[in-house]
Amino acid sequence: MTSLRGNAAAIAAFDAAMTGGKPHHAWLIAGPQGVGKGAFAREAARRILTRAAPLPNIDDLIAAGSHPDYRELVRLPKDPEKPEQDIARSIRIDQVRALQPVLATKPALSPVRVIVIDAIDDLERPAANALLKNLEEPPTGTIFLLVSHAPGRLLPTIRSRCRLLRFAALGDDDMAAVLREAVPEASEAEIAALVRAGAGSPGRALAFAGLDMAAIERDLAEIARTGDPDSVIRVRLAGALSGKAAQARYEAFLTRTPSFIAEQARGRSGGALKTALDAYARTRSIAAAAIGLSQDVVTTVFELAAEVATLAPTGLQPGETMH
Repeated sequence: MTSLRGNAAAIAAFDAAMTGGKPHHAWLIAGPQGVGKGAFAREAARRILTRAAPLPNIDDLIAAGSHPDYRELVRLPKDPEKPEQDIARSIRIDQVRALQPVLATKPALSPVRVIVIDAIDDLERPAANALLKNLEEPPTGTIFLLVSHAPGRLLPTIRSRCRLLRFAALGDDDMAAVLREAVPEASEAEIAALVRAGAGSPGRALAFAGLDMAAIERDLAEIARTGDPDSVIRVRLAGALSGKAAQARYEAFLTRTPSFIAEQARGRSGGALKTALDAYARTRSIAAAAIGLSQDVVTTVFELAAEVATLAPTGLQPGETMH
């Protein structure tokens, strides 16, 4: 499976297990959100089904949801006419129950059927209990590929029925390669900014694509370096992030500022480290409340920038370091 970046060892282990004899019936594909677990599960399903029954149009059948031996459970839109809006908070029990007539029969085209659930974390509790019976008494020929961002929150009985396949955050080189392919129009400065903002998660980084994160990164770095004593950068940021058209960039700024401070904290010790950690905690609290409470954008930008300014290298005490 060479179409995915990163996690080569995990992907190779899965591929070896699937081709080396009777495969396990349930796999828990666990790791940080946005690192490619869902894409891997769908690609793995395609590979399994192609190997079992090589159809010329198998990709089209899977994409259309019409392959008789493939089912996928995800959170559904509340309004089918608005598929990109108002997605349900969970995968409902009726979606799991809809699998039962399928699982009660043999696979249609080959000895194999694949069920992808992305993500199993999203199952409401009754749905998880309904799925558990299928994992405890797996239907003949059925392979479950269960994506999880937080496996520790799953029912222990579900975890115990699955073989764990752990995915990790991507390295910077793999991140950059994914982003160059996904947003070929982005400059190298923007790619570098997206790599930092994504923190090993291409999915998270792509949510910032097209928002000129490089400019936000430059402003945050300059505030952290100088303290922005005359507030010129804060004023510029507040103006750039205000207004309805700038909402997406404003939300990116809210998300990025705490993680920027966390990165700065790694090179500190002593009182400088405490300053950074305190600023991180405050920025997380400010950013989390900003949208939910509809707080003023200018005020919020100034508050967050003031926390970043505390990182400026002034008055270090003996024994403190900052690199």
